[in-house]
Amino acid sequence: MRFDDRFLEELKTRLRPSEVIGKSVKLRRNGKEWVGLSPFTKEKTPSFYVNDLKGQFFDFSSGKNGDIISFLQETERLSFNEAVERLAGMAGMALPAVTPQAIAAEQKIRGLGDWMELAAQWFVNRLHDKTPAAQNAREYLTRRGLSAEDIKTFGLGYSPRDHTALKDALVQKGAKVSELVECGLLIEVDGKAPYDRFRDRLMFPIHDQRGHVVSFGGRALNPDEKAKYLNGPETPLFHKGRMLFGLPKALKLLGSEDTHAELVVVEGYMDAIACQRAKIAAVAPLGTALTEEQIDLLWRRHPEPTLCFDGDNAGRRAAYRALDRALPKLKPGRSFKVCLIEGGKDPDEVLREKGALALREALTHTRPFVDVLFQREFEVETLDTPEKKAGFKKRLRALADQIEDKDLAQSYRQDLLERYDTLYKPQYQPGQGAPQAEYRRDFRGGFRGKPLPPITTPEGVRASQALSASIDPIAAALAQGLIDNPEWMEDQVEGVEAYGLGDPQLDPIARLLVTLSFQHQGLDRETLTRHLHKQGLGALLSEIQKAALKSGAPFLAPDTTLAHAHARWIEAFNAMSRLTALDRALNSAYDQVGTEFFTRLKLERDSLRRSLRSGQIWQDAAKKA
Repeated sequence: MRFDDRFLEELKTRLRPSEVIGKSVKLRRNGKEWVGLSPFTKEKTPSFYVNDLKGQFFDFSSGKNGDIISFLQETERLSFNEAVERLAGMAGMALPAVTPQAIAAEQKIRGLGDWMELAAQWFVNRLHDKTPAAQNAREYLTRRGLSAEDIKTFGLGYSPRDHTALKDALVQKGAKVSELVECGLLIEVDGKAPYDRFRDRLMFPIHDQRGHVVSFGGRALNPDEKAKYLNGPETPLFHKGRMLFGLPKALKLLGSEDTHAELVVVEGYMDAIACQRAKIAAVAPLGTALTEEQIDLLWRRHPEPTLCFDGDNAGRRAAYRALDRALPKLKPGRSFKVCLIEGGKDPDEVLREKGALALREALTHTRPFVDVLFQREFEVETLDTPEKKAGFKKRLRALADQIEDKDLAQSYRQDLLERYDTLYKPQYQPGQGAPQAEYRRDFRGGFRGKPLPPITTPEGVRASQALSASIDPIAAALAQGLIDNPEWMEDQVEGVEAYGLGDPQLDPIARLLVTLSFQHQGLDRETLTRHLHKQGLGALLSEIQKAALKSGAPFLAPDTTLAHAHARWIEAFNAMSRLTALDRALNSAYDQVGTEFFTRLKLERDSLRRSLRSGQIWQDAAKKA
């Protein structure tokens, strides 16, 4: 069976190498890459790396490298066709039919692609013509801050005013007029001979994921032109809802060492180019709102891309449309961040006015998906009546219910309603007959509450001082586990944000872990340790190590496997989180001493605390395993 380049490229973009290879090789996150033991040699120190952005694996112990197809060929002794068929099944792609018609169609598409490449070069050449119109186009680019090197890098060109200039040039090289119509370069109108689609426009080549020119976008240079931007039509080469402008260059930037590991979605061609000039991996939709296929394409390349639309009302509406399209498809590890640049600026304006550093800084100020979603509904109307507040709450529930992943839907429902309660739940003061302790969640997450009445007996004071002088061993073990393996935070950010690590002395580290997890995709130990010292928490690290040694936590044992350690850590963290929740519940119920509910909570809390402090939890976990 023959597989054309387009099929193979689509196959590779639908599957992350780490997911395919991770089925047979135990991998762990290491910065931008994944690392594990070589499947080709016997080794004790991992030297096998997988890079999703480059779509490659690298095995330094055997010297082998390749893509997911060659990996299956090497590890499972499959032929090329067998490996492709296996991967197509994983990706849910139907195998192409091998017929004379299919072969002819493939050859035709290649021919159309050749004419697009020639057209792109022709537009580039016309930009450098010594004509007033070409001079006007060059001056426009200079005003937008692009250098001659930028113009060359992004393949920018110019389409002359003549209605048949491109047509005549390509026909002279052997093109058929019907082919040029089919690939969108010419317009065919009944009763008229086909003529050039793009005239007196600055030309932006649009590339597919392989870097081949498949269409163009044209920016009008005449201010009186009705259509400021004009995109090519749907063709056998070009499907605007399944492609993103600037994607090939963005992927190269993501894989380079001097680029921040973020993928940014902007509104227009010039914004995408501005970001890429500033070493920011950026793409833009092709004249439409983000489609589901484009969202899937983004998530295959980055777990949490940043939506950066213009800071004006139109940009805000575009961001909201993208949120609505993405909402049902959200999953753990698949979301968006939102950046609305202050002052109604767009990325291109920021770059021209303030420079690359300012643009990179502006794009770090992002808000979580759920935060922008809540803010949008809050701004729908003035919430000055019970009816409007009830409607607001109903909309929040309806939004959460759109999420297809049930666990995530429940988490969103809880988060959105907690934000609602923060705004409208009555605030009580001590001594007014209301509950003496109240916990509520603010917009940034985390709980705040009033402590139990202070201990005043001499014995209690001495015990309190002794406890405050050292860190709880189990809490220290949890912190040490995250310091050694920051990637464990990926699935536990909400839990650490809400419950901490079980000891107030560790709250600064818990807060920093949450912040860094949002800022750094693939947080590694070196980056974490550097930030801990920068925040003045270096001295706390040795205290954590000392206390952790007393815990007997099996996930810190040097001879345990990474997977086993991770599982045991999660069990301990869940238990500590439950203990914290029970303490808070009892604190809230302080004025209900003697009730059956309070007694039941207290018994569960005390039993769980004994299990943690005695080490019984490890024995119970071992029995379950």
